[in-house]
Amino acid sequence: MKLFLIDFEKNHFIIEDINSKDFLFSFDNISNTSKKEINKPTFLRKHPIPFNSYKKAFDNVIDEIKSGNTYLLNLTFPTKIETNLSLEEMFYKSDAKFKLKYKDKFVCFSPERFIKIENNKIYTYPMKGTIDANIPNAKELILNNHKELAEHTMVVDLLRNDLGMVAKNIKVTKFRYIDKIKAGDKELLQVSSEIVGDMPKNWINYYREILCKLLPAGSISGTPKKKTLEIIKNVENYDRGFYTGVFGIIDEKRGFLDSAVIIRYVENTKDGLFYKSGGGITLDSDCESEYQELIDKVYLPQ
Repeated sequence: MKLFLIDFEKNHFIIEDINSKDFLFSFDNISNTSKKEINKPTFLRKHPIPFNSYKKAFDNVIDEIKSGNTYLLNLTFPTKIETNLSLEEMFYKSDAKFKLKYKDKFVCFSPERFIKIENNKIYTYPMKGTIDANIPNAKELILNNHKELAEHTMVVDLLRNDLGMVAKNIKVTKFRYIDKIKAGDKELLQVSSEIVGDMPKNWINYYREILCKLLPAGSISGTPKKKTLEIIKNVENYDRGFYTGVFGIIDEKRGFLDSAVIIRYVENTKDGLFYKSGGGITLDSDCESEYQELIDKVYLPQ
């Protein structure tokens, strides 16, 4: 079994044995490390991009939407953070479903699966729509929100079309179901869907090409993908790096692949720690709300 890591722009495709000392990972029920208790309270201070800088990028995205160049764009920015936790401590403190620490470069604790291939079936689970679980009637509010419905539907349509490039008989088997996830000291409700297709029996022979065809993930880019990626490069004006890429495991003997989107991501740089975050922008988006969402998504395990 091997572990793979691909950055957002597909410039770096790393494949290592799962016992490589470059990685700590925990992937669903598969891990190359044992649990470790980190018994110290988490300190976090955030230094987000100024609102006016965010608004300039947001307004550019809205202009592109009005021009018909994009319908949904995932706008992200880095936030400088101060914390008492090391990357390794963040890894062990998190109870996320998909966790990865790569060297001393970054850590992620992601709730979002990308694709899973098992028994010649491919599955993907686009996640779009988040709300604080403690808000009264939170489930009803998120499921009945027009903007959230439109955004989620666009991502599902994009991912369904993407799977059609590599598989047949594509079906949306679950549409907009709710998961509860931990986000620091909060509990969130996250809206997801399930899409399934049939893979050729020899897919394992060209799994790298399959991954590259499907990347970057629709949920963290937008639609239409090619033009939206051009706009992202212009308006974000920073290097996402491995943030919003994917990592996963591949068992060629068994014919099994599982992968996750690299979000909830902290990067160690020469200028300190940066937490990259963002959210989907549509014509119905409100700039102040989206800016607050970007900040709210900057959290660490408690």
